[in-house]
Amino acid sequence: MDTMTLTTTGGTGTASAPAGPADARPQTSRPIARAGRPSRWRRLWRGTDTDPSWARPALFGLLLLTLVLYTWNLTASGYANSFYSAAVQAGSDSWKAFFFGSSDAANSITVDKPPASLWVMALSVRLLGLSSFAILLPQALMGVATVGVVYATVRRQFGAAAGLVAGVVLALTPVAALMFTFNNPDALLTLLMALGAWATIKAIEQASPKWMMIVGVFIGLGFLTKTLQVLLVVPFFGLAYLVAAPTTLRKRIVHSLLAVGTMVLSAGWWVAIVELVPASARPYIGGSQTNSFLELTFGYNGLGRLSGNETGSVGGGGGGATGGGMWGSTGLFRMFSTSVGDQISWLIPSALILLVTGLWLRGRRPRTDLRRAAYLVWGGWLVVTMLVFSFMAGIFHEYYTVALAPAIAALVGMGAVEAWQRRSSAVATIALAAATAAAATWSFILLSRTTAYGDWLRVSVLAVGMAAALLILATRWMHARAVPLVLAAALVAGLAGPGAYAVSTTSQGHSGSIVTAGPAGSSRGPGGFGGGGGTPPQLPGQTGQTGQAGGTGTAQQGGPQGGAGGGMGGLLDASTPSTAVVSALSANADTYTWVAAAVGSQTAAGLQLGTQLPVMAIGGFNGSDPSPTLAQFKQYVANGKIHYFASGGRGFGNQNGGSSASSEISTWVEENFTSVTIDGSTFYDLTQPLK
Repeated sequence: MDTMTLTTTGGTGTASAPAGPADARPQTSRPIARAGRPSRWRRLWRGTDTDPSWARPALFGLLLLTLVLYTWNLTASGYANSFYSAAVQAGSDSWKAFFFGSSDAANSITVDKPPASLWVMALSVRLLGLSSFAILLPQALMGVATVGVVYATVRRQFGAAAGLVAGVVLALTPVAALMFTFNNPDALLTLLMALGAWATIKAIEQASPKWMMIVGVFIGLGFLTKTLQVLLVVPFFGLAYLVAAPTTLRKRIVHSLLAVGTMVLSAGWWVAIVELVPASARPYIGGSQTNSFLELTFGYNGLGRLSGNETGSVGGGGGGATGGGMWGSTGLFRMFSTSVGDQISWLIPSALILLVTGLWLRGRRPRTDLRRAAYLVWGGWLVVTMLVFSFMAGIFHEYYTVALAPAIAALVGMGAVEAWQRRSSAVATIALAAATAAAATWSFILLSRTTAYGDWLRVSVLAVGMAAALLILATRWMHARAVPLVLAAALVAGLAGPGAYAVSTTSQGHSGSIVTAGPAGSSRGPGGFGGGGGTPPQLPGQTGQTGQAGGTGTAQQGGPQGGAGGGMGGLLDASTPSTAVVSALSANADTYTWVAAAVGSQTAAGLQLGTQLPVMAIGGFNGSDPSPTLAQFKQYVANGKIHYFASGGRGFGNQNGGSSASSEISTWVEENFTSVTIDGSTFYDLTQPLK
């Protein structure tokens, strides 16, 4: 039977203690008392006494390399998703817009999400000024923080090596490299869910109501980031605590209820204010049809995403287990499809193999076994979220899958180390070899879907991975010096494919509302728009031209150099207004509440970011919200609050049951006001009615 030695380095000597095959290290990371107390900086560098001497320097190296990967080309995406960048600009100019998440500083309408992620970026812009760097830097730092949190959480029960593997896997996940260099809410959501897992493990270790309440705070803040999606991790966070916390069942239930109460309070204070403030004193709630955040939460952004019945959305959903739709086919293998697989699925087969193996190996342990609890936390996160994403029939974008990345990374790190420590068991050895072979084989298949790297990478990954898998089965007969080489080969084979995609992702700019990771020109299947090349499907009323929304200039399609990651011109991407347009809209700006109005948030966002002045987004993101109504718009015009109306904004009116107010407004403006051409762009001067 194999044994491993736990070494504790103190100030005067070294102590060794045997560890059985079940656990190669203590399940907690409590420092061991030492003679003499090192300096704070030395403690920071060395870490705890239970860590090997290389652990903390390796962690700092990982965090530094992650920071470099996520920031070296950060500004290539410009304003990235202009829809959110415009709201950030508004929040940096108006505290009211900051609080509500308004798309403009004059507070006509909010974005279709709660504002927590906007708060972070708006504070950065207030500090550094409006720029691509100021908007995107917080996202990159969130990525580094998420890697650190996953490392720290995994290390607690499985050791530094497991934590480092998990951190590397997360950092090199393609969709993580995309979302942590982009300004969608998913970056903050992913960090908050990882913090929730970290706090859950702490709570289980200590049977602590305080830490369970901290879990509730993180989940509540996640709700204020992207509403109901954060709740996907809650069931197994709670189940793990109820199963494993070392206290009575009554206390476990009470502690869980405290967590739920804290979660409701952490999210509910903002919701209550928004719902209680009179509609006339706040902006319209974008994405809703009744000016209600609760409707937005449980309708368009909630149950509608599952059923496909999203009033005001731009198209239909997947429609059943094998049905198609503009968001791609649903079904059990959706995460492995041509449109999603290369974003997230590289190590999903390995993670599932190692999850099942880990639960099997811990099966006879006491109820309070902390490693099994960790498998429940991360494994439940992965399985529940993956199933929901696979079968949701409504709006689904590939980048949503970043929410799976921490769970996959943690399970790979935990499971690989657990299997290696238990390699005297045939089950553990076979599982580790199978996980290595699965990673190499699936990477070969995913790399075969693109020509960006030629044949050498996919063939090398398959050859090295399969060789490593076979050698893992024979490690007990190998020379000790050869074993690290085999393990390194297995790690390289599993990470080479996603690593190449991650580097390709950060090497190019991405813009628009629908972006994907990977090299320019990589294949996109059904539901894959932008980011990986190919032609996005045409939506109703959309022409093949991009960048003509509002006639305001050049579209930011595919980033500044036209690389991967572009959205759909007008509706899902903004245009950059020319200098002449900016000058015209900025003239006498103090006279007006809004220097312009445009149908659809992206058209308005381009004008607003160009002028840094309020532009009304008629109908919200899709142009399908009843904000403002025709009567309200007429009153604004009569009161001299709006100067120009941008022609050609992309809105679909009553798409999927939404409001037709934007179409009515467009018709009324065209019939009653003088059109003007500014540098080739058409506007209507709302101060010049037709005679």
